[in-house]
Amino acid sequence: MIVNLYVYDEHQCDPKKCTGRKLMKFNLAQEIASLRRIPHGAVVLTPYAEKAISREDTKTALAHGLVVMDMSWNQINDFPKLRSDLQQRALPYLLAANPVNWGKPLKLSSVEALAASLYIMGIKEQAVQILSKFSWGEQFIKLNQEPLDCYADARTSAEVVKVQMEFVPPERSE
Repeated sequence: MIVNLYVYDEHQCDPKKCTGRKLMKFNLAQEIASLRRIPHGAVVLTPYAEKAISREDTKTALAHGLVVMDMSWNQINDFPKLRSDLQQRALPYLLAANPVNWGKPLKLSSVEALAASLYIMGIKEQAVQILSKFSWGEQFIKLNQEPLDCYADARTSAEVVKVQMEFVPPERSE
């Protein structure tokens, strides 16, 4: 099982550190030049989605693809409005392993977001494959092994959100 991966690049980050561009360089993801070109029915990762990514999304992602919006966290308030035919999904609580945001909750790079989504949907081999292009990629799985396995065991978005509460530190859950 291979999911077609897409990157919508807002060109807001350092090109040398951009994980989305590196995935495209290795032909592991395709660039989407315009929001209108996002495949109909695709699963799009957005921090503002009402549903969390889960195994429920596997069939849709396999059929229509998985899209990451490559943007700077400093400009996240400018997140573009997406078409209603897209399946918008948020990631559950995870820690970043990338050098820019190491250990910070929820501040994942594009490759970490895609890999986490693939892992949660049960497509672990592809998750490991895309992370392998980064010197720190393996650390992402190690750092988040327990939550990723628990999220992958959950069948629905609601179950992922419920499981997530086990990993959110008390000071963040308010």
